[in-house]
Amino acid sequence: MIAAVLHGIGDLRIEDVPKPVPADDEVLVRIEYCGICGSDIPRIFKKGTYRFPTIPGHEFAGTVEYDPTGKLTGTRVTIFPLLPCFSCPSCKAEEYAACSNYDYYGSRRDGGFAQYLAVKRWNLVPLPKHVSTKVGAMCEPVAVARHAALHAGIFSGSCVLITGAGPIGILAGLWAKSFGAQQVFYDDIDPKKIEFAKALGFDTYVNGVHIDTALEGTGYSDALIRVLTAVKPFGRVVLLGNPSREVTLPQDAYWHIMRKELTVCGTWNSSFGTKKNDWVDSLQALDSGIIPAEKLITHVYPLADIAKALELITGKKEFYGKVLLDCEV
Repeated sequence: MIAAVLHGIGDLRIEDVPKPVPADDEVLVRIEYCGICGSDIPRIFKKGTYRFPTIPGHEFAGTVEYDPTGKLTGTRVTIFPLLPCFSCPSCKAEEYAACSNYDYYGSRRDGGFAQYLAVKRWNLVPLPKHVSTKVGAMCEPVAVARHAALHAGIFSGSCVLITGAGPIGILAGLWAKSFGAQQVFYDDIDPKKIEFAKALGFDTYVNGVHIDTALEGTGYSDALIRVLTAVKPFGRVVLLGNPSREVTLPQDAYWHIMRKELTVCGTWNSSFGTKKNDWVDSLQALDSGIIPAEKLITHVYPLADIAKALELITGKKEFYGKVLLDCEV
């Protein structure tokens, strides 16, 4: 099969590699689409994966080509990429994202930048009839965005500020609207992203606008200061963006937390248990059209052209929303 294999930092190669053979607790998934996540960029070019060689990619969907039991063969699926240990206190509470000894498709083991992958049955999420595998590949960021929006405590008629109008930020805004937010405002240094958000019915943030709750989606100090300043007294701030450098606060920004008695919380990944499951709710929202995730997909590249896709993202010479790889061509 064809796969994009990371041999070292900055050394991603399209190669012909053996098709994986599923174990008894796995199935063989024919991957149809895989998204390129913002976290894949530093993983490929700066930080590396946890071992080399590794096939990156954790936002993918496809069809079960072979199930040793025969039960799931032919089923269209998306995949929850985290593999919990099932034995730590967090796992026993079904808080799998907080697992202390987890594995992960696309960073700690091979992932979705390939034509096939052996996937644990536990991680499979069947797609509804009317959700394509192209949209199914968006389920992971949709679930992550839902998880963050839930933390924000959005109520009917509330005004929400989101810093960072990338795919996760836009999806969080769509969830905020579905939860009853009256207005969702965006702040981003890229005017093209703001225009994209406006085309989807969102507003541009200006100083002084009433803000009940905010999601900080960039991981930058300036953006965090902006939301702490903007949110009203007794408001809520959710930290969603993964920082790429040190995040620091001046005294005045810190005082906003104290004097306005703000609630500041973090969010990480998504829920995937029997009591809370962002994936089930996300697929229902995708199926019903409540979350029109396909509108965020601006570019689709063949897997063999992944270098062009990465150049689009890192070069930032033209606007892009969500970039997918078509793993069947």
